[in-house]
Amino acid sequence: MKIGLFFGSFNPIHIGHLIIANTMANMTDLEQVWFVVSPQNPFKKTKSLLHEFDRFDMVERAIADNSRLKATDIEFSMPKPSYTIDTLTRLSEKYPQHSFRLIMGEDNLEQFANWKNYDKILEYYGLYVYPRPRAVASPFVTHANVRLVESPLLDISATFIRESIRANRPIRYMVPEVVEEMITRKKFYL
Repeated sequence: MKIGLFFGSFNPIHIGHLIIANTMANMTDLEQVWFVVSPQNPFKKTKSLLHEFDRFDMVERAIADNSRLKATDIEFSMPKPSYTIDTLTRLSEKYPQHSFRLIMGEDNLEQFANWKNYDKILEYYGLYVYPRPRAVASPFVTHANVRLVESPLLDISATFIRESIRANRPIRYMVPEVVEEMITRKKFYL
């Protein structure tokens, strides 16, 4: 199977993530999209990061009704912070029957040359890139292993959702109902 890997902290998973994943699974040659829940992003602060098991649980609940979307906790047992190339290598070793592609927002291309072994990611895996608001043009868009995928231009942020929760503002329609219910019940982000 050709599988797209959608990395993120998913803190929390929201409608924007789901629309991108669903677009990739249904409008490209990818047969599945796996959400790779990252315990710690080497480029992000972790102050407001929920425990990885809670974030993984929210992702699983959000995608439970879609057989083309899966969640993986592969990075939970890897050294932290884990780097994308290491996770790709681990997944390729664990699932040699699959081929993997990295899904990323166009805004990440600007810093892609700073990623550990970015050249190996391009050579052995390739990128499926979705548009992002205010993305800066990158020379990587012309690379043979970079595929630009037309998808809705969304500007929903997990930061905005967390701030809304802390300010006691509604998050309805920004996250799936099952995620909203879990956030409310467990008093996440307060």
